[in-house]
Amino acid sequence: MKALYLLIFSTLLASCAPSQSTNTGVYMLLDTSGTYREELQKAEHIIRYSLSRLDATDSFAVARIDTGSFSEKDIIAKITFDDRPSEMNRQKRMFAEQVSNFVDSATSSPYTDITGGLLQAVEFLNEKGPAEKTVLIFSDLKEDLDEGYIRDIEFDLDGYRVVALNVTKLRSDNVDPREYLARLEAWQDKVEKSGGQWRVINDLEGLEGLL
Repeated sequence: MKALYLLIFSTLLASCAPSQSTNTGVYMLLDTSGTYREELQKAEHIIRYSLSRLDATDSFAVARIDTGSFSEKDIIAKITFDDRPSEMNRQKRMFAEQVSNFVDSATSSPYTDITGGLLQAVEFLNEKGPAEKTVLIFSDLKEDLDEGYIRDIEFDLDGYRVVALNVTKLRSDNVDPREYLARLEAWQDKVEKSGGQWRVINDLEGLEGLL
């Protein structure tokens, strides 16, 4: 009889325990510096793909990498999806429209604060608290900071997956490919030393399974 009481008590405790979150949070950074702005239509394709993969209670934000990107003003669109299918579909349509309007009117940024954008992404996703956290960086990964900006900052990327997308080669990379490889290695080192997972996807046909 004592064993039966213990079993019932354990079952009650398990039923009262809060269920673990299973939702996903995605933050995508868009590089708009120089001629890379011309790549934004590819980014829009990735965003629409992401929207098709995300579901109820998932969070999604898209932000521009600007001169100083550690700021909410650079967030183009952000949402946590409703659990009602009709409302979620409406949210996705509005999100896609906001992104499309940005792509059509975006101007080139003179500087590229990737580190600041990544810091803002971490702040946003930590606040949302999803079970899975992914940062997508659509950029050539060439950081160019305005005078006075300090970005020698440590990250805490434990539990994060950081995915670099469409890392195009610069003219100087064609002259010396070591520059391109060094950029990739430097960012991989920064992410992995901070506890995160690093991945590069240059063939956008390989997006299946990304989220």
